[in-house]
Amino acid sequence: MKYRVPCIITSLLLSCTLVFAQEFPQRDVDLEVLADEIFGFQDQDLNYQELYETMAQLLANKVDLNTASPEELRFLNLLTEQQVQNLVAYRNETGKLLSVYELQAVPGFDSEIIQKIIPFVRVDGVEQGNLFRRILSEPNNYLITRYDRAIQTKRGFKSSESSDTKFKGDNSDLYIRFRTSKPGDFSMGFTLEKDAGEQVTWSPAGKQYGFDFMSFHGQVLNKGRLKNLIVGDYQTQFGQGLLLGGSFGFGKGSEAVTTVRRSNLGFLPYTSANETGYKRGAALTYQIIRNVYFSAFYSNAPRDATVTSDSLEDTSVTSFQTTGLHRNENELSGRSSLREQNYGAVVNFKKGAVDAGLIYNTIDYSIPVNHVPRPYNQFTFSGNSLSNAGAFMNYTLHNFTFFSEAARTINNGYGFTGGVLGSLTPKLDVAIHLRNYQRSFQSPYANALSENSNAQNESGVYWGWKYRWSKKLSLSGYTDLFQFPWLRYRSYAPSEGHEWLLRVTCQPSRNVVIFVQAREESKVRNLSDAEATLYRTATGVKRNYCLNFDYPVSDKIKMKTRAQFSTYEIEGNFTKGMIILHDIHADLGKLALTARYAIFDTQDFDNRQYVYERDVWLAYSLPAYYGTGLRSFILVEYAFSKQVTLWLRYAHTRYTDRDAIGSGVDQIAGKEKDDLRIQARIKILN
Repeated sequence: MKYRVPCIITSLLLSCTLVFAQEFPQRDVDLEVLADEIFGFQDQDLNYQELYETMAQLLANKVDLNTASPEELRFLNLLTEQQVQNLVAYRNETGKLLSVYELQAVPGFDSEIIQKIIPFVRVDGVEQGNLFRRILSEPNNYLITRYDRAIQTKRGFKSSESSDTKFKGDNSDLYIRFRTSKPGDFSMGFTLEKDAGEQVTWSPAGKQYGFDFMSFHGQVLNKGRLKNLIVGDYQTQFGQGLLLGGSFGFGKGSEAVTTVRRSNLGFLPYTSANETGYKRGAALTYQIIRNVYFSAFYSNAPRDATVTSDSLEDTSVTSFQTTGLHRNENELSGRSSLREQNYGAVVNFKKGAVDAGLIYNTIDYSIPVNHVPRPYNQFTFSGNSLSNAGAFMNYTLHNFTFFSEAARTINNGYGFTGGVLGSLTPKLDVAIHLRNYQRSFQSPYANALSENSNAQNESGVYWGWKYRWSKKLSLSGYTDLFQFPWLRYRSYAPSEGHEWLLRVTCQPSRNVVIFVQAREESKVRNLSDAEATLYRTATGVKRNYCLNFDYPVSDKIKMKTRAQFSTYEIEGNFTKGMIILHDIHADLGKLALTARYAIFDTQDFDNRQYVYERDVWLAYSLPAYYGTGLRSFILVEYAFSKQVTLWLRYAHTRYTDRDAIGSGVDQIAGKEKDDLRIQARIKILN
């Protein structure tokens, strides 16, 4: 397709940029709206904390429209395949974009989609000259300091606790992050964090040097044949994430088409405060010859684990600890008790519509892994070393993209994931996905689409679609049929199940959004009365319903009203849950206010309700509303200047069905819980 934009039209577009820009909010983008669109429904199957933070990090490191590859554009999960191809073709025909608002000239980009993606993108270019000077002059930088505190005292802070369970640190979370970056050029930063109950201390014996968690990275890109070099903490995203996947697996949601495909992004800095899943060492991507790239990495990272010795004094790891909490002697006993060496290589061929590669990866543990035997974990990895090899192939044809990856655990099982997505018509987008992960396939860092929490012991067929009747009305949904050939956690028999979701979205104006959503999931589960030597299972069916209404009161004040309901039925036992909430958001220039009032009532944990809450910048809040009670919060944001912004957040929860909140060392006496969060963001360079 050829694009010819006359100079006069381009001039008119650029001259009206300032007028057009006024239609788009300059304040940080509303993550709550994006979360509703991309995820649609939240449950226990995914680590939504990492996913929300990944979205926030995208906003802090915008994609350059002039240098972004099709994979990076797809990674936004906001563009259809046809829009991606149109943008690439327009860029090839006319050259670099002069402004993000020139997207108006790209076929398929209307004001609605431009408004949606503009917080994620920028128009820039890699400058030449002294790298150090570019780092000092880069406006995309920030320093964050965050303080959190629970008003009520948890049991672990009380002096009556034993020495093994009493928390050693004070009752506050402290978080510091700095980052400066320019897409396609460089990135550098660090993250420091301690949780409430943890100490800031210098203890070489305890393998702690200051904050409980410290992370850093330095990255340079596109320096001749050296395309990417990262030193420090990083994550990997190659192929479809079957072997080398980072925290980018968006799973199944109301965005039923684009999220099933993973983007082949390579190495990316790790900036999260999550203390598991990262790699620590060095990684590089080098262009060997034209269209052929070689990537290699090495990581030597500490991992928390439970280490035990048997009667023969053989030491082994019986479980991995993933909470990241080190508050008392019990939790500290497993801190950094294991070293994980992770290394591998990728050979990638990229030419035109073809993106293919070979992957090899080995993980070595300093102590043998030997999980406590359970009926469901007989095929879980055990030993000192785990190796995988695989290949991936992505191909784009017109408005369709085909994607696939196959891998095998050396001397064990294999896994496969693949499918196609694209635009059948300008109004209809579809996706079909197939997967087959054998029970003996072992890939600890996979993020491929799956119903299980990991890509193992599962096969399935997924079909997703989205139809736009008009700019104001759309219908989306998916159906997923899956099987589990072997036993699963809480399901001690081979089984099968299904899941479907349907969502109708109406947007009569830019600031009014109404959607109705229904979801059903059917899976087999153990019955609670099962005896130790005989397990009985039954099919449990969970249904979720959601009605959401976003609407403005004026240009500066917006409202949200939402009602969520759920039911869970297994072997004649029927339970239900609900939440009704109302939000108000006021944007008063330098000052912004957000408040929520919610009423919830759930009969059991299976009917807990998740609703994303607005939070301070780059933070997430996704509480599980469980039981009966009320929850409210208020968030205040004030911009003192372009360099300094302050946030204050206060949340209150009151239960009517209990006299204690939480359990174990986290238990709070009473019916109420209050949380305070304060954050400052400072731009310290240039």
